[in-house]
Amino acid sequence: MMRRRDVITLLGGAVAAWPLAARAQQSAMPVIGLLIAAPALGGEKRMAAFRQGLAEMGYAEGQNVSLVRLDADGRFDRLPALAADLVSRKVSVLVSPQSAASAIAAHGATKSIPIVFSVTADPVKLGLVASFARPGGNATGVNNFSSELASKRLGLLRELLPNAKAVAALFNPDNPANEGVLRELEAAAASSGLQVRVLNASTIREIDLVFATLVRERADALLVFNDPFFSSRNVQLVLSSTRHVLPAIYSQREYVDIGGLMSYGTALTEAYRQIGIYTGRILKGTKPADLPVVRPTKFELVVNLQAAKMLGLEVPQSVLASADEVIE
Repeated sequence: MMRRRDVITLLGGAVAAWPLAARAQQSAMPVIGLLIAAPALGGEKRMAAFRQGLAEMGYAEGQNVSLVRLDADGRFDRLPALAADLVSRKVSVLVSPQSAASAIAAHGATKSIPIVFSVTADPVKLGLVASFARPGGNATGVNNFSSELASKRLGLLRELLPNAKAVAALFNPDNPANEGVLRELEAAAASSGLQVRVLNASTIREIDLVFATLVRERADALLVFNDPFFSSRNVQLVLSSTRHVLPAIYSQREYVDIGGLMSYGTALTEAYRQIGIYTGRILKGTKPADLPVVRPTKFELVVNLQAAKMLGLEVPQSVLASADEVIE
């Protein structure tokens, strides 16, 4: 027969074991490491889309998965160390949702931890995957192929400003993804008869210097490359373009939402959702090598008529007719 003291002892042992069991369950929770190149324009909206993708795979932050985020704040030279930090934490998946620079840093830090990326350059040429259909290693993700979109943006500027002769392009030399975009842009400029002047900027001060150069050289328009650092300086870029009466086209609609003239690019919230889905599938056991690199099918042209009015421009009906959204 069990005595009262024995019952109390057993119960006490069970109670003491509960916190240990809870801690064991918590420690077993998979961890997603987010490697961020710079504070993203529209970042909260995109992270909501990422979490939606995770939810579609049955994962919710704080319930059965946790997130660790490390941000380079626009200093791409910090990315390798941050990637190594995430690897040392033994994350279950390393996610690079923004740029080629962070994806390359992640890939350089580990060949065993699964990586899910979003890049604008060709991931095969970057050495991240063997092919789109069969990635073949520990990385896969989304390719937003901005290089093909550069000529489209240049064409939109030509349509908006038929008498333009000189277009400036704002380029971040620290971003390896931009090299392919630059070649595509130069080829498009040569065929269209436009002169494109490429100006480098990778710091806040350099952006100010670029606009001083644009004013001095009387550029007709500005094309801003798709870049995490530029996204983090969206207010500076839009205000400078407006103040200097310089029509500009951007890669993301969020610039236009805060007063920019025009944007053309992929719908990045959908890309983030896809990254979340792939991350969830990997957590469930699918290997990155078995998940083909996805290319987006949705693109959007957004035009801000208020910005056009401030710049003294009349947007052609052809541009308005092809726009996905017109802000009046």
